[in-house]
Amino acid sequence: MIAALLLMAAGPLTAIDAERAFAADAQKMGQWTAFRKYAADDAVMFVPERVNAQAWLKDKKDPAVSVFWWPGRSYVSCDGSVAINTGPWVREWGKQVGYFTTVWKRQPDGGWQWLLDHGDALKTARAEGGDIKAETAACSALPPAPRPQREVPEGVQYGGGSSSDGSLAWDWTVLPDGSRRFWASVWDGHNFKVVIDDQVATPPK
Repeated sequence: MIAALLLMAAGPLTAIDAERAFAADAQKMGQWTAFRKYAADDAVMFVPERVNAQAWLKDKKDPAVSVFWWPGRSYVSCDGSVAINTGPWVREWGKQVGYFTTVWKRQPDGGWQWLLDHGDALKTARAEGGDIKAETAACSALPPAPRPQREVPEGVQYGGGSSSDGSLAWDWTVLPDGSRRFWASVWDGHNFKVVIDDQVATPPK
């Protein structure tokens, strides 16, 4: 109870705070243990097909060395109900580098759970991070919510969603060859602005 009161006094945690806590817990308690802790019941991952994260993570043993990541950019809906973070990750002290993108949803207690997590390896690390500030969607002339879903060809996995007010939205597709794409769009008061466009190639066999 005292801890909860102190947390309320300090103000609500942001999705940037949640991302940093998630990454820190991956180092303390183990990578997949932390993923289970922060994932919503209906959270999704890509392996490379879409899977329910909690089901896929259920029996996963933590690797000896956890991946480390940090938020480089953050986008928040006007109503504060959803946020999307993206940024760099490193593994084995920089021997491997890449990026991640995480969709977060605020919970009734003020905390956050992630709804979607994905990423990919890169040849060169992104130069992102530091004392970043979230970009908040415009609150004027809000678009109708929920948005209509995209039409996709047969055999293509598709999903997405939006914040309660419709000001922050995301879409993803997975093609039969395992390649996928993720988009995030922020309402600027007049149109949706694409702020993240992740394209992941077909995984090697």
